[in-house]
Amino acid sequence: MATNPTFQLFSSSQGSGLGLGFLDSPEPALPPPPPPVEVLSSEVSSSTDFEVDKLTIGEITLLKGRVSTKEVFGLPNSDLVPGVYEGGLKLWEGSIDLVKALEKESQTGNLSFSGKRVLELGCGHALPGIYACLKGSDAVHFQDFNAEVLRCLTIPNLNANLSEKSSSVSVSETEVRFFAGEWSEVHQVLPLVNSDGETNKKGGYDIILMAETIYSISAQKSQYELIKRCLAYPDGAVYMAAKKYYFGVGGGTRQFLSMIEKDGALASTLVSQVTDGSSNVREVWKLSYK
Repeated sequence: MATNPTFQLFSSSQGSGLGLGFLDSPEPALPPPPPPVEVLSSEVSSSTDFEVDKLTIGEITLLKGRVSTKEVFGLPNSDLVPGVYEGGLKLWEGSIDLVKALEKESQTGNLSFSGKRVLELGCGHALPGIYACLKGSDAVHFQDFNAEVLRCLTIPNLNANLSEKSSSVSVSETEVRFFAGEWSEVHQVLPLVNSDGETNKKGGYDIILMAETIYSISAQKSQYELIKRCLAYPDGAVYMAAKKYYFGVGGGTRQFLSMIEKDGALASTLVSQVTDGSSNVREVWKLSYK
């Protein structure tokens, strides 16, 4: 794992006049998103076939749920259908990378979840959020685009993992809640958020986790605005796992980080990088207030 100082894509001499052409590229019109809602843990699906496998991540063993995309959404085994299904039933590599990075940050004393309020964006299997539960967080809130993902996968997978660990880890006092909605609207139902769109200086989440969520260029700005609404000031931190480039869809860490730098509110630090030769370069970044 590599560690770099604060990221800077442009030199200060270039100023803020540079355009971000990748944010202006037109994309096909999407259907209207489903309205944001809170999904109760009691709404877990009882009709979907849910199976679990053990997954070893370094020295950590978690459970990984499996459900059928066709059974839940009536779709073939597809990674995503923009605006309809955003890939939440698939376990993406970045989720595993993020758990590894969080464990290393915890072991080195750079991160503690004890007593913290945590939000996982685009949770799917919710492995990073589950890790936060097991590490003593005061509250962990899970968000995904699709309510069906929360009911059929996230909640059952959380329950399976917490049941598995209940004999060795106390998690009964952790508040867990679930929210579905699109980046630009889900703040309407999240409890720890500023509704006026300004940087959250009145509470917020101490830690925001996100893995493989910045693949869509058209959604990056609204996701970043959501982060600023939700992140506690001044000590809140975001841990983001993503690919350097998402070929074919246009997003990636470079585009997202350049937008953050131009905005100027947050600093970006590289936590880890995976270059195993079997896939695109994957990275984990920490975002924090300057």
